[in-house]
Formats: sequence, C-alpha cells, structure tokens
Amino acid sequence: MRAQTMVSVAVSACVALVACACGPDKAKEGTDARPSQSSASTRTKEPSATPSASARTEKPSVTPGSDQRMPRTKEAAIQRYEQYLHALGREDIDMVCEVAAPAAKKAQDQGFGPCTSTYAVVFQMISPAQKKALQTATVDPQRIVVRTPDKIEMPVEAVRSSATFSESDLGSYTLEYLKNNWYITD
Repeated sequence: MRAQTMVSVAVSACVALVACACGPDKAKEGTDARPSQSSASTRTKEPSATPSASARTEKPSVTPGSDQRMPRTKEAAIQRYEQYLHALGREDIDMVCEVAAPAAKKAQDQGFGPCTSTYAVVFQMISPAQKKALQTATVDPQRIVVRTPDKIEMPVEAVRSSATFSESDLGSYTLEYLKNNWYITD
C-alpha cells in the first residue's frame, strides 16, 4: 500500500511501516517546539526555542496552516514538498504533521501511533548530516511525475541536497491537492 511510503521516512535502515511500530513514543520530548515560518502570530501555542525563525525565509509564499490557499500547480507542489523536507530537517513536528496529515492518518488507522509520536521516532533515525542537508534541500522539477493536475509523485531521486537519500531512509511521496493545498497522501 502506498501509505507505507509516508512511514518509510521513519526508517533509515528498515522497511516502511514495520520499523515505525517498533520505535518508542517518547524518543524526542522536545519536538513540540516549532519555529514560525512567516510570523510568530501564525501559531502561538508554544514558544519557538530552536532553531531560529530566520531559517525559514526562502519561500514566504508557502506558510503553515491548513487555511492557506496554494495554487494547483506543479511549482506549488514542489514548494510544499520542499517545505516538508525543510521542516523534517529542523524537526518541526507541527509542519511535518501538517503537510503529511493524510498519509499520517492512514498510518494511524493501520495501527501506528499519531503523527507526532511516529515522527518523533523519525527525527531520531535521521543523521545530523542528513538533517542539515534537508534544511536546504530542493526538488528537481524534471524528476517529478505529474499524474493528474491534482496528483504529483515526488521520487527520492528528485531531492537535491548535500546528503544522499535512498528509498529506505527518505522514500518517495505522492502529493495531492486537497482543500486548496498540497498534502502528502502516500
């Protein structure tokens, strides 16, 4: 099932969903602090301790929040996926779980924990060098596959960064246009 692809991010050396079920829920207690992408007023339920908000200035048109309308374009899907990659590198649990919400819900329905617990494990499985590389990763538009105007495949080979990623440690994703924004669905 394609939902396994979303969870494959959790495993750097294991197969898709199997490894996520084995990780401890308390692997990273400090993952709830998140930096704001565009302003501190977006979500203020918790203080932004680390990293600095200046790390998120490269794409101001893509801001956190499900109410943000994004165009139904290949370029917007790429921006959204890059937003996810950067958040993954910063351990920004709120943003990661927002972008991956549909896929995380499928995994949870299959018996895996909530997104925040699953990604706390994921963050522990990504090396510091890979995290740093993800913070500035980009996507090669020529390597993605547009299935329909609402569905785009982001293969791991499309990710451009200073670190190397494989299917087993990052995986490929499907983004779909839902509720006026792009989300990882598989």
